[in-house]
Amino acid sequence: MLIFASGEVIKSAADALILCSQLIIPSLFPFFTASSLLSRLGLPQLLSCSLEPIGQKLFCVSGKGFSAFFVGLCGGYPMGASYVADMEKSGAVSTAEAEKLLTFCSNSGPAFIIGAIGSGIFSSPSAGLALYLIHIVSAALTGLVFRWVKASAPEKPQPELSSPPSEGFSVIFTDCVKASVLSVLSVCGFVIVFAVVTGLLRSSGILPALADGISRITGLDASYCTALLSGLFELGSGIGSMRGLTLSAGSLALASGIMGYGSMSVHFQTLAVLSGTKIQGTLYLPGRLVCALFSVVLSLILGGLFF
Repeated sequence: MLIFASGEVIKSAADALILCSQLIIPSLFPFFTASSLLSRLGLPQLLSCSLEPIGQKLFCVSGKGFSAFFVGLCGGYPMGASYVADMEKSGAVSTAEAEKLLTFCSNSGPAFIIGAIGSGIFSSPSAGLALYLIHIVSAALTGLVFRWVKASAPEKPQPELSSPPSEGFSVIFTDCVKASVLSVLSVCGFVIVFAVVTGLLRSSGILPALADGISRITGLDASYCTALLSGLFELGSGIGSMRGLTLSAGSLALASGIMGYGSMSVHFQTLAVLSGTKIQGTLYLPGRLVCALFSVVLSLILGGLFF
């Protein structure tokens, strides 16, 4: 297929590279570096006291672990997972707690939701803001669903709050930048691969045929089904396939569901940033599915009130 559909391959890869250069690298690389740096410098320990009551009562996680919730919502996929991995490596959280945190702390960020979806797809920043708020609530509800999953105590001794990093700042900063380069390249690699896969499925007629079949069975518009199937493979391609759809409760729910699920590309990006840890990620997919379900339901409710 790569040989016989070389034109589609080149176009899909080029579009993915544009997406990487214009959105993914500018939005993710600074967050990768900052979050890794803050984790190495002891941010989870500094936030543990203030966040401990909320984390324990609502989600049965430590205050250090709960700090990942805010990092994920600010940085986007797979920033939350990267931050959790950094904490697990440093011993700030146990492997069991890290597994639990992945269910609700790895989420899409405001730059993509408000900018790319709200302004880019729906030409409405307010719609993007509504989607972002829905995403936050859905992630929190997902955390409540998985709150009963047991998270054991950290397996390594906890560093004291006042203890300075054992290495100098220049060494830590250099390591964080190098690690962030590798992480963002890995993310871009998966984006390109899955964009090409989606392009090949579209050019071969497989994706349109599946979309038509689902459309006949469910009664949904074929364009909705195409965007849904594209979003299963790659988040950017799925959202990009929504261009031309009018802003409605259905389109809002579609975008919210794709965003909550994350796509196979994001799932592999997450597994990539977990490399070098003991985290297996077995709860990650169930967490994404629950988050997507909450996102769709909340979007239909909110959309029904305004459309």
